[in-house]
Amino acid sequence: MNFKSVTSFVLSTVMVLGFTQCSQQAAAPQQAQAPVAVSGLKIAYIDVDSLLANYAFYQDLAEEMTRKEENYRLALTEENNKLQKEYAEHLKKIQNNVYSSSERAQSEENRFQKRNQALMEKSDKYSQELLAESNANSQKISETVDNYVKEYNKTHGFNLIISKASLLYADEALNITAEILDGLNAAYNRADQ
Repeated sequence: MNFKSVTSFVLSTVMVLGFTQCSQQAAAPQQAQAPVAVSGLKIAYIDVDSLLANYAFYQDLAEEMTRKEENYRLALTEENNKLQKEYAEHLKKIQNNVYSSSERAQSEENRFQKRNQALMEKSDKYSQELLAESNANSQKISETVDNYVKEYNKTHGFNLIISKASLLYADEALNITAEILDGLNAAYNRADQ
């Protein structure tokens, strides 16, 4: 028996055993699992979307990013418009045989291609800068919220604080979003002064 035959035999055996085991499990009566009640745990949740929508630090960073993005877009649009206008003039010159030679016209065409390439590279650079800054801002926000929640929990003693996004249902009494938001905004306003 060669290696390929042995491998096929082993795989077939494993598959048959697996199917047998699955069918035995399917035939066994399923025991209903009751929800597990854990007493003594102190649990709370935070609505992160609501928190971010009202957190002054997040809003300031978002406004700053919007301004940068608009400035980049404006600068690129102005540069693109200028390039398009100059290129249209270049095409008119070609039509009117203004250039002294075809080499001169080709030289101008190459110059426009290089400027267009530089503009595309600048656009990519701006996009990369915005992405890097956005990631850095997300990290800052995450660290600030995490650190505050840890500090908050030192005096409140929760065993578990989770995000509402992962919940299907939770009693509103477990929602500590407003307390966390108030504390974060107070800390940000103190630091801002």
